[in-house]
Amino acid sequence: MNHFSEKLIVLVQAVLLFAAVGCTNTTWKALFDGRTLDGWEVRGGFAKYHVEDGTIVGTTVKGSPNTFLCTEKLYDDFELEFEVKVDPELNSGVQIRSHTYKEDTTTWVTRNNKKTERLRKAGHVYGYQVEISSEKSGASGGVWDEARKAVWLYNASENTAESKAFRDNQWNRFRVVCIGDWIRTWVNGIPCADFHDPVDRVGFIGLQVHGFRGDKTAQVRWRNIRIKELGGH
Repeated sequence: MNHFSEKLIVLVQAVLLFAAVGCTNTTWKALFDGRTLDGWEVRGGFAKYHVEDGTIVGTTVKGSPNTFLCTEKLYDDFELEFEVKVDPELNSGVQIRSHTYKEDTTTWVTRNNKKTERLRKAGHVYGYQVEISSEKSGASGGVWDEARKAVWLYNASENTAESKAFRDNQWNRFRVVCIGDWIRTWVNGIPCADFHDPVDRVGFIGLQVHGFRGDKTAQVRWRNIRIKELGGH
């Protein structure tokens, strides 16, 4: 692809974004009221969630698989912003346009060029996951295909600037924009994921507490969670 073609693609994408925002109600709406978990429900596992000092706190529970605090409402095209702080020994994530399996389902994943069966139990959450990790991993802002293909759709750790965007033991600001099949993320103002995927166009948003094997509990915290709906298909 030549330089002119790349610039043309960027211009077309910008026009599509402007059109989507321009023809919808662009009012920000809080997804978390700072006091209760109204509008959310726990899915997948049995990790604990509670509200503390205006934040949602997720706490690991020994033996629990990945657990998600999910919006009751489904979203299609949107701009999402939130702040997060996670114990460095625990990775986390935020699901977007996600779903749960309605019945036990077998999926296939590829590891070391070998396909392996995975059984996903009914109620298991799957879909796009915006990664929240540690400075060491450098993966924050990437997008993982949770509990389906189980592969990186965009691996932020492969880019030096992106891999250094996240800060341990601090509040980190994430931004996610989904329009049609176009998905983009930012971490602390640094652009990360930017790709197209047509598989999911609508679904819930979910806050992950990852399965954890540590001797002590670990926590992840979210605050200032808000969304701007941009219409949809």
